[in-house]
Amino acid sequence: MRILIIEDSNVLARVLQFMLKKQHDCIIDIAPDLATAKTLFEINDYFVAITDLRLPDAENGESVELVLGNGIPCIVLTGSLDHKQRQRLLQMGIVDYVYKENKFSYEYVVKLVSTLQRNIDTKVLVVDDSIVSRKILKNLLKQQLFDVVDVDSGEKALTLLQDLSGIRLLITDYNMPGMDGFELILRVREKFSREELAIIGLSNEGNESLTARFIKNGANDFLQKPVVHEEFLCRVNNTLDSLDMIKKLWELANLDYLTGIFNRRYFLSKLKELWGTESYQGVIISVAMLDIDFFKRVNDTHGHDIGDIVLKEFAHRLSNKFKQDCIVARLGGEEFVVAMPGVECDTATSLMEEFRESLLTLPFIIDDMQLDISSSIGLAVTEVGKSASMIEDLLKSADLALYRAKSEGRNKVCVAS
Repeated sequence: MRILIIEDSNVLARVLQFMLKKQHDCIIDIAPDLATAKTLFEINDYFVAITDLRLPDAENGESVELVLGNGIPCIVLTGSLDHKQRQRLLQMGIVDYVYKENKFSYEYVVKLVSTLQRNIDTKVLVVDDSIVSRKILKNLLKQQLFDVVDVDSGEKALTLLQDLSGIRLLITDYNMPGMDGFELILRVREKFSREELAIIGLSNEGNESLTARFIKNGANDFLQKPVVHEEFLCRVNNTLDSLDMIKKLWELANLDYLTGIFNRRYFLSKLKELWGTESYQGVIISVAMLDIDFFKRVNDTHGHDIGDIVLKEFAHRLSNKFKQDCIVARLGGEEFVVAMPGVECDTATSLMEEFRESLLTLPFIIDDMQLDISSSIGLAVTEVGKSASMIEDLLKSADLALYRAKSEGRNKVCVAS
C-alpha cells in the first residue's frame, strides 16, 4: 500500500508519516506543494492521499481536485472550514475532512485509512424502491470504497442474500411496496444473526417510534432520510466497527491463537450442538485424534520458533485435507482432532491413512531446512445420540486408540475396538 501526504508543514507531515507506518505496512511519499504532488502522481499509484486544503502554490483546494482527478480517495486536512467550503468538498466526493487540532485528529486520519482498507472487502446491500435514494446511498458508500449492490424491493433483497455470500451490511428503507423494511428485517434475522450481518434502517417519515421499532425488529441502527453525509458514514462505519469487534471477540474465544484453526472449546461446543440436533440423531460420526511424533525433539533441537512453524503447517495441511462438514481443531500442544459426521469407520480410516502418508511424502521445508514429520492417529466411531456422556466416551476411545498408536511405534493409525 502506498500513501501520499500533501502537506507544506514538514513537522505535521512527518508526524502523520510516523503514525501511519506504526499502524500500517505501507510506503509513504510526502509532497510539500502541488507541483511535487503532480510529479509523484505521474510515477506512482496511491491507495489514498491525505492533503492539506491550502498549500503555498494552491490556496483554493486545487490539491483536492488533483487527487480526485487521479481517481484516488482523498482525506482533507484543514485548519478551518466554513459551511460553503464543507458543502463543496462533500459534493466533490472526498472520503472525509479532518481539522488540524491535536493528536486525536491525526489518530482519526490513521483510523480512516484502516477503515478504507477494510471497506474494500466489505459488501453492502442497499434496498430502496427509490432510484434517486439508491443512487445517493451508493455514491456515498463507494466514496468509502465499499463493494455496493442494490435492489428495489425486499423480495429481491432476500433472494440476493441467499445467492450472494459475504454481504456484511444491509441498508433498507422502511416504506416500500410489497414487503416493507420491518418485514424484511424480520425475515433476514431468521437466517442471519447480528454477529453475521448488520442492518441499518432508513425512513423519511417523522414517526418517533420508527427508531425503536427498527431496533426491536433486529436492526443495529436507524437514520432519518434524507441522510446527512457525515452522520450516515459515521453510523455505517461505527456499525461495521462493532461487527468487527464482535468477530474479533468470537475469534479470541473459538480459534487457536497460534494456528488459526478451531480450539478445544469450539470443538466441544460443536459436538454438543451436533448431539442436540434432531436431524443428526443416529448418524455415524468418526473422531480422530492426531499427535505429531517426537515434537519435543523438534523444539529441543531447532527451537520453539521452528516448533511453532511446524504446528502451523501441520494445522494448515490438516484443515486442507478435511474441509467439508468436518470440524478440525487443536486440542493443545501438538495434539489435534478431527470430527467427521456421516463418515463410516472404513472411510475415516482410509482418509487418515492418506493424511499420514502425505506427511511422509511431503517433508516440511523451513528456512532451507527439511524436517521429516510423522503423526500417530487414534480413531473412534459411534452414532450420534441424545446422551451428552457419549461425547466424553467417544473422545476417551479416540485418545486410547492414539495412545496405542504411539506405544506400538508411532506413525500409524489405530482404531478403537
